Amino acid sequence: MPTPEVDVVRMLDALERHRVVYLVIGGFAAELHDVAIPPTRDVDITPQPGRQNLRRLADALNDLEARLRVVGGPAEGVPLPGGVSADWLAGMVSVALVTSAGPLDIAMLPDGTTGYEDLKPGVVIVPYEGRPVPVASLQDVLRSKEAAGRPKDLLVIPALRDHLRRRTRGE
Repeated sequence: MPTPEVDVVRMLDALERHRVVYLVIGGFAAELHDVAIPPTRDVDITPQPGRQNLRRLADALNDLEARLRVVGGPAEGVPLPGGVSADWLAGMVSVALVTSAGPLDIAMLPDGTTGYEDLKPGVVIVPYEGRPVPVASLQDVLRSKEAAGRPKDLLVIPALRDHLRRRTRGE
């Protein structure tokens, strides 16, 4: 599960309270699928890109006091004048944020995908701390990690493939 600096429950509760439609992707998604990988340091999501949903997401992010996470910038992030808006989110491909509940990354177009609608057919609902969490399929997590090709992604690809292989064999 994510490192202690990430209050996943608070993040999920804010998204739920605002009725945001999204999928968990990335390392946390792999962890929710019980893949043995090092704990992730953030939560990654892909929201449904409709305007109303982006408004709800903006409201949730403002409740979480979201700030822009910038490489080499302050640990607490850079304030967004006027806060997060649906228009601002709609113009992003991806954005790294620091929230009062920890780091949260939003990817409108995760690597190797065309976005939410591409990932939606494989969604799996996984219980986490008593709440249902919509999670990208493990195949889609692997596809995205392979497409990203970053060193941190390449390190977990063997574990993802092995887990999928064992799952296919019913182990």
